[in-house]
Amino acid sequence: MNYDTFVDQVARRTHMSSEQAVALTRATLETLAERLTGGEVLDLAAQLPKPLQVVMKPRPRTESADRFGAAEFVARIAVRAGIDESAARDAARAVFITLREAITGGEFDDVATQLPRDYRKLVEPAMAPGATLRRS
Repeated sequence: MNYDTFVDQVARRTHMSSEQAVALTRATLETLAERLTGGEVLDLAAQLPKPLQVVMKPRPRTESADRFGAAEFVARIAVRAGIDESAARDAARAVFITLREAITGGEFDDVATQLPRDYRKLVEPAMAPGATLRRS
């Protein structure tokens, strides 16, 4: 999937402009990069369009992932994107669904495996056949 298609899919799923979708995608991927191990960040970035690869930077100090739950994940996205947590939750779901379409199933499974159980409501919609953004 190319960059424009990725952003357009996030915009469509969140019902926001392309500019907002870029900010939401960046905020979500930056936060995801903090939550994954360095090796997994590199594996994931390799399958993304170039402009998104830059966002997925492993931290050079350590291979280990930051340990934080889904609530903190959503809070970090909200701060980075300058939106409320409800919109950040929807954005995370939209980015995960789009990510699932953009990368191989095996790579998405590798990413999902590194996330604890409390991320289930964010990631599970991406795993459903014909996934679409579900409002909770």
